[in-house]
Amino acid sequence: MTTLHRMQDGRLLAFLKGAPELVLAAADRCLDAGECRELTAEARQAILDANAGMASEALRVLGFAYREVKEGTDILEERIEKHMTFLGLVGMIDPPRDEVKAAIQTCRDVRIKPVMITGDHKLTAVAVAKEIGIFREGDLALTGEDLDAMSSEELEAVVDRTTVYARVSPTDKIKIVKAWKKRGDVVAMTGDGVNDAPALKQADIGVAMGITGTDVAKEAADMVLNDDNFATIVKAIERGRWIYDNIKKYLTYLLRCNITEVIVIGGAVLALGPHFLPLLPAAILYINLVTDGLPALALGVAPPDPDIMARPPRDPREKVFTKDVVAFLAIAVLMWSPFLLFIFIHDLKDIVHARTELFYLFLFVELVIALNSRSLRFSFFKLRPHKWLVIAVLSQVLLTAGLIMIPSMRRGFGVLLPTGNDALIALAFGAFVFLSMEGIKAYLRRRA
Repeated sequence: MTTLHRMQDGRLLAFLKGAPELVLAAADRCLDAGECRELTAEARQAILDANAGMASEALRVLGFAYREVKEGTDILEERIEKHMTFLGLVGMIDPPRDEVKAAIQTCRDVRIKPVMITGDHKLTAVAVAKEIGIFREGDLALTGEDLDAMSSEELEAVVDRTTVYARVSPTDKIKIVKAWKKRGDVVAMTGDGVNDAPALKQADIGVAMGITGTDVAKEAADMVLNDDNFATIVKAIERGRWIYDNIKKYLTYLLRCNITEVIVIGGAVLALGPHFLPLLPAAILYINLVTDGLPALALGVAPPDPDIMARPPRDPREKVFTKDVVAFLAIAVLMWSPFLLFIFIHDLKDIVHARTELFYLFLFVELVIALNSRSLRFSFFKLRPHKWLVIAVLSQVLLTAGLIMIPSMRRGFGVLLPTGNDALIALAFGAFVFLSMEGIKAYLRRRA
């Protein structure tokens, strides 16, 4: 590190730790007697070595020099910055936040590659990148000069192995973003200055700093960090995965239930005629109210699966009807719907009793499906339904129990009170549906 001393005349002098005596002696002579000599090659090398040593310790290094001018002299930059006396170097450090290291490791766990792009010295950038886990053994570090000497094709060949870019220009940042995008990757770019705006616009996701960011950077970005914290980006990724996963949960649940209803009710009408409608309109509307209401909303606010940040990134071209969704819809079409049709047709001699059985089967089974849809991957026994889902299902059970005790409601639905045999059939089929869902989940886990 450096030691700072304030001279009697108020000038700030920075002495290099371990600097050769010849450098300090030359500075002292200039300060005391005004006798300034040109730095020797040995002194220059000593300064460069000290600069490299401080930079390798993740310090930003500033060099200090002075020149005395007479009063009334025109202070022109091109004239005054000549024949100056070197004073020393000062090293500053901006330590990374504690949560950054964990955020970088999380990125690596989910196959997100963090890359540092900075205007700092290459040695400083590499030292900081090593400390927080971005730069590892075997990675490459390039400077703006290196990028200027490389063609776009040459950069594309090494961009996946380069984790640090130092002393880069705004044009270099755009070049880096384009190289990643040509590989087919989704690129997120952070920035705060006016010069960062083109790269923020070029990236798939531009992330501007909310505290230190300029208005131009914020306008060009897709997302603004209110706390200027890299770890917040990782939290945003987790929240996005969580929301998308919950959309799949309630969408899969609703499609399974509604497709089954359409196949059973529509199939019976097509096969037997409208006089053998399996459920009256009021019963159909009530089933949709019970199953498509609170249980579906509860699935939409389900807590995230424990492996939500251990999964690889999703292909942006991937459709919501993924293999797991298709698998659950397939068993609804191929297994559940035929059984419900069979139950209805088997008791067709008594149309009211057949409707009663189908009515309670739909209600019970679809609520069982809701409870088991807490996760499309984890078993019901490992990841139990959350509080709001349990409350939603129980509330619909109590509502139904209360309504069917009213004779006028039963007549409106076209059903009777359930018998013991009806309850056993509902329990047996509910267990079959539950086990078939568990089987699909086990199959999907093995494939994953």
